[in-house]
Amino acid sequence: MPSRQPARAHGRHSPVRAPARRSAGDVVAGFGALLVLVALVGGVPYALLTFVGPPLRPELLDLETLAGSVGPSTIIAVLVLLVWLAWFQLFACVLVEVYAGVRRVGMPARVPLSGGTQFLANKLVSAVLLLFTAGAMVVPLAKLAPTPAAPPVTAVAYAAPLVEQTLETPKTKKVYVVQPPHGRHHESLWEIAEKCLGDGRRYPEIYRLNQAKEQPDGSRLRMADLIRPGWVLDMPDDARNVHIVPVDQPRDQTLRDHPGRAHVDRDADGRQAAGNGQAKHRQQDQRADRQEQRGQDQGKNGQDQRQSGQAQRQDDRRPDRDQQPVIQEARDGELVDYLAPASLAAAGLLLVLARRRREQLWRRVFGRRIVRPRDDAAQAEVALRLGGDAPGARVLDVGLRMLGAELAAQRRTPPIVYGAHLSARTLDLWIHPPDPNAPAPWTAADGGQIWRLPAHEGRLLPDPGSHGQGRGAPYPGLVSIGTDDGGRVLIDLEAAQGLINVRGPQTTAALAALAVELATNRWSDRMRITLVGFGAELTAIAPARIRAVGSLAEVLPELEASAAPRREVLTGRITGSRRGAHYLLSAVAPTHEEARRLALLARRDTAGYVLAGEVPHATWTLEIGDDGRARIAELGFEVEAQLLPRRHYRALVDLFRTADRYDGEPIPEAEPLAGLHPPAVELRILGPVEIAGLPPLEAGRMELATELLVYLATHVGGVHPVVLGGVLWPRGVQDMVRDATIARVAEWLGPEHLLTDEAGRFRLGPEVRTDWMLFRELVRRAHGDPTTRAVLLEKALGLVRGPLLASRRPGGYAWLAADDLEYDVSAEVADAAHQLCELRLAHGQPDAAVSAVRAALLLAPDDEGLWRDLLRATHATDDTVRLRAVVEGLTRRAASHPYGGGMAPETEALIEELLPTWRIHVVRESSA
Repeated sequence: MPSRQPARAHGRHSPVRAPARRSAGDVVAGFGALLVLVALVGGVPYALLTFVGPPLRPELLDLETLAGSVGPSTIIAVLVLLVWLAWFQLFACVLVEVYAGVRRVGMPARVPLSGGTQFLANKLVSAVLLLFTAGAMVVPLAKLAPTPAAPPVTAVAYAAPLVEQTLETPKTKKVYVVQPPHGRHHESLWEIAEKCLGDGRRYPEIYRLNQAKEQPDGSRLRMADLIRPGWVLDMPDDARNVHIVPVDQPRDQTLRDHPGRAHVDRDADGRQAAGNGQAKHRQQDQRADRQEQRGQDQGKNGQDQRQSGQAQRQDDRRPDRDQQPVIQEARDGELVDYLAPASLAAAGLLLVLARRRREQLWRRVFGRRIVRPRDDAAQAEVALRLGGDAPGARVLDVGLRMLGAELAAQRRTPPIVYGAHLSARTLDLWIHPPDPNAPAPWTAADGGQIWRLPAHEGRLLPDPGSHGQGRGAPYPGLVSIGTDDGGRVLIDLEAAQGLINVRGPQTTAALAALAVELATNRWSDRMRITLVGFGAELTAIAPARIRAVGSLAEVLPELEASAAPRREVLTGRITGSRRGAHYLLSAVAPTHEEARRLALLARRDTAGYVLAGEVPHATWTLEIGDDGRARIAELGFEVEAQLLPRRHYRALVDLFRTADRYDGEPIPEAEPLAGLHPPAVELRILGPVEIAGLPPLEAGRMELATELLVYLATHVGGVHPVVLGGVLWPRGVQDMVRDATIARVAEWLGPEHLLTDEAGRFRLGPEVRTDWMLFRELVRRAHGDPTTRAVLLEKALGLVRGPLLASRRPGGYAWLAADDLEYDVSAEVADAAHQLCELRLAHGQPDAAVSAVRAALLLAPDDEGLWRDLLRATHATDDTVRLRAVVEGLTRRAASHPYGGGMAPETEALIEELLPTWRIHVVRESSA
């Protein structure tokens, strides 16, 4: 396609863009493709019906004929059927391609077993659509519905020849760098055309400009639907959201100069790197990402800013801000890619985080919510919620402790477990030496080399400490190194009985992943982790377990002094001595003398030693390749490595630092409602999720549609479809699946309840409301009217039926971690109950005060202020038996809370004041 440059007519007009014209060959090809399509779609079946008959001829319907000898008529009937099937296949391909072109769904769906046929249909339909696009260009532009992002086009037909004669030879061109994939979603030429040219049907223009041109990776564009991340595509001169480069600049130079978000490049501990000297670009790009998320318009780096300035002068427009959700989704997806697969580490991190949040709630003050994470920290928690395997972590924890208890009862020494495999079906331990006598419910396999616990048996095991059994953790050094096709692979750092060497370009990321899982897992009791030369920030996650030092020389004397024999430690763990474990992870390569001393120490000590660099005395070597695979040749393990690059563990550190803040933050004010009349559609989220006013959807679709409605209802400003896709499918989804889901919900709601604005964002109509919106309106009105305050607060608390969004779908609503909803709801419900409790007590109504607090405890049971309100209200009833029952229930809850931590000191002090004898009763119950 010839290149055209913007020009000015008579020196007074705005930049003129000639419309993208089609050559005579394009028009002829389009009409030819149309005739071929008509002939294939309509002419072929007409000819078949006229000359050979329907698909199923009588010969094929006669079973006796088929069972007997096959004659010429039967063979002809089979051939006729095959021809009909081929036509049906072609017809299906044409329908798919036409749907994709008209609806702009991006990459067309694949018709099974139709590679060549669909390729032919794609070419024919593309030519026909391009023909009609060319025809549309002749229509006056003022009569068309313009794309929102495109400015008005001014053109003078008779001036075009003069303009083209006066234009100089172009010295620059526009290019686009293909974005890396997000989850299972890959960019297509259609989407690039839609984003950069305003019309997806113009993708053949991009294809023709780049057909057979060599790309930076040495390959060439051969098919329109096969493009790769990092390719540099020449673009038509009216493209936007592109780079301006010299016309003769090599493509690999373009990729180096404009890495941006389209570059297949990650941070120093990431999986891929596309060239030298990218660290500076990467840091600038990450800063720009954070600024863009806050709504600031800053460049990615100095050169991008200069190019953007040139683009603005030539294009007279800024990049489309509607692309911001796509950028945010891609950035967040990288966190999901690394953190969500670390399922055991994610489960441990969530458990520790929940304990910190509980302590935050102890200190929450009226009118403020606990501080919530933001930016990368919030997305890190989303990834943890997506990937956390709490059931698997429990099976590993309880199963190992039960194994240790059974071995102790039989006075047997625990075997050496050098590895483990956790899947959805079983927990396997690889032991040495082999022993076919595994204690129940474990079973032996492979000649006693494997001890196996079925997952369903593990789920039935009682929790540690129940029935008076204090079970120690026999194998605290088990830690994940990665995943294979069946599940997670773990190694026991102690089982090496020597040094473990980590090598490769991502050693620090591997060591950080080991440290985080060790520090937060459930199957360890007392543990110390010493990090050498890295990870000082990780102490924020588990300060009681992690310490960081600068060199091996600082810790070697201490390690040598505290070494303990292996058999003594293993036996002590299962018999109740609870001796702690110690693990050393060093990103600093040891000197020859340090390696010798550590090797001697590791042979006689139970601790685990993992060292980076060249370690000549290593027992095992964990090799991390450029492909992200982890290999231990001595054990025969090869897995997809579990890594925690720098950006990701910084996000975790920020998440936990947020959980250590006790100052809180103000609760945003609610938007007033127009009235309190019943809505046409009501979403009840203050308890089990319910929808009133709509018929139920078919089985299997209701839960996803409900989550979509909840998100729209709690984000009243509108949500772009791309953002909805990232919310509902954080691991990625095809555009056609996302669009089909949204279309289904739109049909379910009706056009009056699902609205679309000019930017393409969806929002719910005014007759769709949540009970949370009604709750906030009632509380808001209560604050403004003292005479009806108690009545309005009571009505508001009457809407609470249980925990927020109870009975939600498994794996869903992970977006709550990065949203205000959870934090606002728990704080405002607790505050409303506190206000009503105070009002009822002031009017001498303690029973009503108790009812108000208990209603709020249904939703916010971890808010310690509510329990203190319940104690005060119950004490006001002058019923000592009732008060003692509340105290005993609170004590049992604190002792068995899944997040641990006991109860707040303020709560204990209040109990001492209201019921001084409570500790006596607690001691008697525990001794009994």
